[in-house]
Amino acid sequence: MALSPSDRLTTRRPTSFAAAPGEAHPPVATFSIAAHDPDTGDLGIAVASKFLAVGAYVPTALAGVGAVASQAHVNTTYGQRALAMLAEGATPDDCLQAFGADDEGIDVRQFGIVSADGASVSFTGSECHAWAGGVAGPGFAAQGNILAGPEVVEALVRVFKRDDLAFPERLVAALEAADEAGGDRRGRQSAALLVVGEGKGYAGLTDRWIDLRVDDHPMPIPELGRLLELHRLFLDKPSLPPRPLDEADIRWLQDVLRQTGHLERPSTGVWDDDTEHALEGLFGVENLEERWLTGPRVDPVAWEHLQRILGGKTR
Repeated sequence: MALSPSDRLTTRRPTSFAAAPGEAHPPVATFSIAAHDPDTGDLGIAVASKFLAVGAYVPTALAGVGAVASQAHVNTTYGQRALAMLAEGATPDDCLQAFGADDEGIDVRQFGIVSADGASVSFTGSECHAWAGGVAGPGFAAQGNILAGPEVVEALVRVFKRDDLAFPERLVAALEAADEAGGDRRGRQSAALLVVGEGKGYAGLTDRWIDLRVDDHPMPIPELGRLLELHRLFLDKPSLPPRPLDEADIRWLQDVLRQTGHLERPSTGVWDDDTEHALEGLFGVENLEERWLTGPRVDPVAWEHLQRILGGKTR
């Protein structure tokens, strides 16, 4: 991996895989990337580990403020503390200095912080278990511990810097590449993706856009990718031109609506209020409300999904 002059590499030499003094819990050994998308302003964290429910401990983010990944012998207060400091104008480096000043366990901690302006820091304590290290650069902080080697973090950064994927998909692709490079040397168990953006939560009521967790799975990163595809299907709004419905389309829909109990009369191939109300009911049953359009037209993504699950032939 070729690092740009603005990327900062922090690594630690291997240490023994033993319990840290005074620590009652095992380390959240993991690889993660906290990142900012300059095109949209979104902030996110992707993380994977041989640890149960890693998404419950590592990622914290707030739209317009920052994203934090806290791991190793994780201090679960770091996320909210960092966000509070960033919201008051502190930098990621200021957060690092504050944590180092008041946490006696800093040497067994690891974290990455990215602010909404793209400033970043990745910290690896001197007693984190081998291999442990990280890289920070404009808009990202990538780090990991108990890894196969530095190539895992290098893969995270390399794929994150691609420009051919949307931000959430790029974060998951970075995890996939890191896993292929060796990942957590103990194995696989869980993965998570958290992405926040202004007004992007469900129905526009919050900033929590994507919050997906695979808590215990033999292949958690592919499963996370599958869940992201479902999130896009069910929760994204239409982005393609509507598909006009011709007579054959309407007749097929009416037959399906009769079979599923949403329409009581025979199919006619003619669009009417009864058909529209029945189809809206079917969209509700299939969790496609975000893709609803009044007819006679339909979101093409929703159409293909209905054809696939209800036995039609996509035309």
